[in-house]
Amino acid sequence: MTKSVYNEKGILSFFGLKEVPFNLTPNVALYYGLPTHEEALVLLTSALEKGDGFIKITGEVGTGKTMVLRKFITQLPDNYELVYLPNPILNPGELKISIARELAIDVDNCTNLSLSDDINHRLLELNSLGKKVVLVIDEAQSIPNDTLEALRLLGNLETEHQKMIHIVLFGQPELDAKLSLAIFRQLRQRITFSCKLAPLDLAQTSAYLNYRLHAAGYRGADLFLKKQAKMIYKYTKGIPRLINVVASKCLMLAYAQESYQITTVQVKLAIADTEQNVMVEHNGQRLVTVILIIAIMAMLALAYVLLFMESV
Repeated sequence: MTKSVYNEKGILSFFGLKEVPFNLTPNVALYYGLPTHEEALVLLTSALEKGDGFIKITGEVGTGKTMVLRKFITQLPDNYELVYLPNPILNPGELKISIARELAIDVDNCTNLSLSDDINHRLLELNSLGKKVVLVIDEAQSIPNDTLEALRLLGNLETEHQKMIHIVLFGQPELDAKLSLAIFRQLRQRITFSCKLAPLDLAQTSAYLNYRLHAAGYRGADLFLKKQAKMIYKYTKGIPRLINVVASKCLMLAYAQESYQITTVQVKLAIADTEQNVMVEHNGQRLVTVILIIAIMAMLALAYVLLFMESV
């Protein structure tokens, strides 16, 4: 009898997993040291040690920027004070308020000028205590133009010996396009370190698939063999987020069919379902969970038909 493909506890138990290996939410515990990810982390560490003001990390959607960001944050030494802004769609005043709150500054009844002074005084105070302040901004391509200029001015704050705040920008390639504009030439010149995250190659895709499984607790033989990994790589073009989507569906299908190895048919079905979802999203629609379950069950029925035909 076909099992429910959405029985998460059943999937974990069936494969001997402690946690979901291909969740779309970045999980630092499952971090796999891809070359460009490691390069970005080394660059970030080096840039902070050298006291540089602006650092930039870019990458296409799904290449692992958020994973690198979270890994970087978890590795920050105790002498660093973190200011993290996940949503940078702020005007200059809102930016200052957000930074002030992260620095434990009372923002009630503050004017724009007094807030700037308060931030400056707080940075000096932290500096005197041996603390280095790191402002990390995610989705930096969304920062409004006037707010980018406010960031540049904030990055100018320094003592006689070092910058009082280090600013790390994580963004999509659109950030590079924005910074290439003439109005941002001063800010562009202040970015002394930058790194671009790249997709995985075929070998990395295969290693990534099986590493994530073992990191999540799996102890059996490799579920994804070279042929299946190559199919996933060809479709996803090495984008980690897409790899996770397809691999997660493969696990669902394998569990439903009580299979301890991912088959070619299962990969094809997972890719077909993913492609269908992408097409629907491009039309401005979202598939609800009920429709997904029906689609997966239909694919399971097709899989059994294909397997039966192959055996005849």
